[in-house]
Amino acid sequence: MGHSGRVQRAQLPHPRTGDLFDSPVPPGAGWPGDPAGPDTPVAKTAPRVRRLAAGADTVAELDARVSVCRACPRLVVWREEVAVVKRKSFADQPYWGRPATGLGAEHPRILIVGLAPAAHGANRTGRVFTGDRSGDFLFAALHRVGLANQEHSVDAADGLRLIDTRMAAAVRCAPPGNAPTPAERATCAPWLDAEWRLVGNSVRVIVALGGFAWRSALDMIGSSQRPAPKFGHGVTATLTGAFGEVTLLGCFHPSQQNTFTGRLTAAMLDDIFVTARRMASGAAGGNEPGRL
Repeated sequence: MGHSGRVQRAQLPHPRTGDLFDSPVPPGAGWPGDPAGPDTPVAKTAPRVRRLAAGADTVAELDARVSVCRACPRLVVWREEVAVVKRKSFADQPYWGRPATGLGAEHPRILIVGLAPAAHGANRTGRVFTGDRSGDFLFAALHRVGLANQEHSVDAADGLRLIDTRMAAAVRCAPPGNAPTPAERATCAPWLDAEWRLVGNSVRVIVALGGFAWRSALDMIGSSQRPAPKFGHGVTATLTGAFGEVTLLGCFHPSQQNTFTGRLTAAMLDDIFVTARRMASGAAGGNEPGRL
């Protein structure tokens, strides 16, 4: 036992690199893609989230601060409990057990906004939308339409690269029952606002995965349009924010509830990203070298 009296659990090997890690993974321990270090400032309150988010000058700095946030006690307890108890099929792996940062290009044309990490997906792998069936469905579509270099996103060291695209969750920690509280949503919102401040100048299309992501995107943009556009699959809204006009495009969330029932099919998801790519290319003014 350690000084706290708690049983010290053995470190486990990362499924790709073989390096040993604790669960949850401490910042700066060498986890693939970990943006933080032992000295990264930690937000433990909502006011501290606002200050650290507003003070981030680069995407890398923002990601580091997001990845160590501890401002929502219920979410911290849950994400770390899941990282210790684990799912039986992943019992031999270390769990990230920390907030999930944004992923992808620093100057994206397309920004994908989701709800929150999954307990045994991003909370395990350390990469948003990675490691569960929703992510499998999403990344396969991105690859089919040319927005990702590979169809699978398995872990944070698998070589995945998004093309002119970035994705982020409105809430950065895995919530119990996939349902963050209104207070948790409000506490986490400044991280997404800061991400928009840092990358929004290049974004032409925002794909909102589900109604909550749609509302979060409207808040992120700072849209004053009234009445506010209503979410729907395939619905578009042209909005004006700090960076000029941007198109918001609605998409059913690729949850198992939607994909297993056929509410969202692979063809429907492909159509959304084909549309997003076409809109982003048109807004870019043609085919730029190395762009959409």
